[in-house]
Amino acid sequence: METADNAPDGNSDAAAPLSWEANLVDGFEGDSFSPLGGLYYRDNVEQRAGSVEFQRNVTFGSAGALKLSVRPLFEGEDDRSERAEVWERTTLRVPYDKAVWYGFSVRFADPIPQGDHRHLIAQWKREIGPEARGDFSPFLALRLVRGRLFATVETSFPVISRRSSLSTGTSALTPVFLRPEKRQMRALVATDPGWKPPDGRLFTAHTDRITVTHRGNELPTPHSGWIDFAVMTQPGPDGTGHIELFANDRWIVTVRGHIGHDEHGLGSRQYFKFGPYRAAAQGEWTLYFDNFRRSTRSEDVLGPAGLAALRSAGS
Repeated sequence: METADNAPDGNSDAAAPLSWEANLVDGFEGDSFSPLGGLYYRDNVEQRAGSVEFQRNVTFGSAGALKLSVRPLFEGEDDRSERAEVWERTTLRVPYDKAVWYGFSVRFADPIPQGDHRHLIAQWKREIGPEARGDFSPFLALRLVRGRLFATVETSFPVISRRSSLSTGTSALTPVFLRPEKRQMRALVATDPGWKPPDGRLFTAHTDRITVTHRGNELPTPHSGWIDFAVMTQPGPDGTGHIELFANDRWIVTVRGHIGHDEHGLGSRQYFKFGPYRAAAQGEWTLYFDNFRRSTRSEDVLGPAGLAALRSAGS
């Protein structure tokens, strides 16, 4: 279980940003993380399956990019994970109730995993304190299943007092994967064009607690080359949550409603991490990342087309 963890994260550079409101940027053009990006590679047991490389052969509009890879470490053991994730520094994490924009570019190296077990490329979570009970999934995640890209939003499993809040029908409600044993439910909010019904076999219920407005575009496929994501996150477990998701400067979805968790022992901040994360498996999996940015302002993260679409909608 991940915790709020105030352990040192290596942030000793005097030029590093000190406030969560600071603009963060890292093009990965040097031989280490830029102090202006507020990022670091975390050292723990699961991360030892991973490797991080600042390289210049595969890039996207800059002189360098980050290569993150995972290799087999646990021989397919149940309930074990393998990660090569880059984290935001603890001092720069954003208050849980605040809106913030993230941007980053990602490219899938071959071979692209085709398994149906857990594969994540980026995730947004709430801090977990030592008094919290359970393992809380990310309130927003970009995932892979059978080589197809999709996005999920998580919230607490509702106490069934409102019969309209959950349904097995297939109306305009949002499809969800119910996990009552963890007191959580996971909503399917975006997919790529290759998505097929068997890929969503876990999302058999529907809810009105999370609403999705589709903006006329699907997620790009993992085979399509570099994908530039822009994401606004504002968790709201009480129903005030708000997420905007863009890819390649095209508006994908708006998500509103019950987003995230509010159980006892959870921390006061949200945080972001990116890189390959999977259930223990065979073979190596590699992702390239470039152009990380974070800001409280959409214009610092979105491109011109995405920004124009957002403004024309009055968002």
